[in-house]
Amino acid sequence: MSEQTIDAPIRVLVVDDQQVMREGLVALLDLVDGVSVVGAVGDGAQAVHAVADLAPDVVLMDLHMPVLDGVEATRQIAEKHSSTAVLVLTTYSDDESILRALQAGARGYLTKDAGRVEIGAAIRAAAVGQSTFDATVSQRLVAALTHPERPRPETERDGLTAREAEVIGLIGRGLSNTEIAGALFISETTVKTHINNAFAKIGARNRADAVRYAYRHGLAEP
Repeated sequence: MSEQTIDAPIRVLVVDDQQVMREGLVALLDLVDGVSVVGAVGDGAQAVHAVADLAPDVVLMDLHMPVLDGVEATRQIAEKHSSTAVLVLTTYSDDESILRALQAGARGYLTKDAGRVEIGAAIRAAAVGQSTFDATVSQRLVAALTHPERPRPETERDGLTAREAEVIGLIGRGLSNTEIAGALFISETTVKTHINNAFAKIGARNRADAVRYAYRHGLAEP
């Protein structure tokens, strides 16, 4: 991590595809002592460019975003800009999301239930090379280490993430993109990203192919 003098604020880049969330995080971080927000961008590709231009000490990174997701952006930042720490802040706390982010080089992992004090403490820890995980993530990590690995379902062997399988299941139940976004509390743009990724992995050319896949693998059951 870049060295911090006693009086120098920690320079933070905020990355989230939802404008309301970006603006909210910037406003929240303005209330955290010793932290200075140097930029806010809406996808992983913009994040990689912004890190090169702004050289922040810490990147507050969402995971599921269009263009380039947070995991790949984290990987590129860790490889090209080792003095910048990535701290994940996301709504997802499933095992796969946590593992992929940490494997990509994330320094810490918080869910969006975290408050100002917890986020501020995590940023300070990341800036000096320490790792921080909120209680939910810590519990998942402990559970993953203490329970034997289960056989992977066929959908995982096809390369689908848990969220992509969930989206395919909802397509199988006849939901539109707008309805899927509402059901999963994500943006319609994010839904389209999941659909494009899932279709490529399962070889679906259209929604009819996805419906057949969903029923064949039991994803469309309520």
